[in-house]
Amino acid sequence: HTATGHAPIGVMGDHLHGEGEWMVSYRFMRMEMAGSRDGTDTLSADEIVTSVPNRFFGGPMQPPTLRVVPEDMTMDMHMVGLMYGLTDRITLTTMSSYVIKDMDHITFQGPAGMNGLGSFKTETSGFGDTTIGALIGIDQDGAHQWHLNFTVSLPTGSIHETGTILTPKRTRPTVQLPYAMQLGSGTFDLRPGVTYLGRASDWSWGAQTLGTIRLDDNDGGYALGDRIEGTAWLAFDLSRSLSLSTRLKTVSQGQIDGIDPAIRGPVQTADPDNFGGETAEALFGANYLFTGGLLTKNRLAIEAGLPVHRNLNGPQLETDWTLTLGWQRAF
Repeated sequence: HTATGHAPIGVMGDHLHGEGEWMVSYRFMRMEMAGSRDGTDTLSADEIVTSVPNRFFGGPMQPPTLRVVPEDMTMDMHMVGLMYGLTDRITLTTMSSYVIKDMDHITFQGPAGMNGLGSFKTETSGFGDTTIGALIGIDQDGAHQWHLNFTVSLPTGSIHETGTILTPKRTRPTVQLPYAMQLGSGTFDLRPGVTYLGRASDWSWGAQTLGTIRLDDNDGGYALGDRIEGTAWLAFDLSRSLSLSTRLKTVSQGQIDGIDPAIRGPVQTADPDNFGGETAEALFGANYLFTGGLLTKNRLAIEAGLPVHRNLNGPQLETDWTLTLGWQRAF
């Protein structure tokens, strides 16, 4: 019953609830991306249009190298979660999301930057995928706690979003947008994991490993790469109400398996090989727990992250920063 009773707001499925207890939560997450990276090397727009092969070369109006370059991308995600303590050792959980994405591009007529034709923006928005599952306590001795995470992701997010683009031929067709602009995976996914929590005096800490396993291809003929995420954090109670935290998060994700025949073009985001990679992020946050008055048991939290390592299956846009704001209420 202190601010560090919960992990940093960016960690999902971090704690259990007692039998009959409910918790409702809301999170807002923003991610900003800018510039392109292949492996650990940054690439300029000129380097991309002069040296990166176009996977679709040989098809109608497909040049030998890329001609459309993403410049930056913003993703906003609104997440609503619900947890219920079925027993003291089993907590049921579900989360749904609403996603808003926009990406700015520049189109080139030829393989040199001086031949830029102009820029355009693509935008998508709608409900993302939904997760349901359970947290199962396996060891709860007070100072140290372990539980298993087991959720299933349901394909409620669209994978057929369209938008208007500017082609190297100066036309503006409406096409199915590349993978990064879609709202969901289109597949049923297993998300197993394990979480550890520890506490001593005003300090608390924890670690979590989560996997994402795609069970089959979606109706577009592909599956996003499997993913494994690990994180560890340390938090300190400045008071019963306020805590500060620091966290390290690592992610490894594979390339897209398969290809959607409706997604093609001289742009890096249309190539399923340009997806996934290995990243590490340092995050810093604060939790505030109201301990009196009308807002008792309400929690407010914030966490911001900066990349410390990016080795991408590129070229693809690289993340500059993330921000998560959240509210939680147990009853």
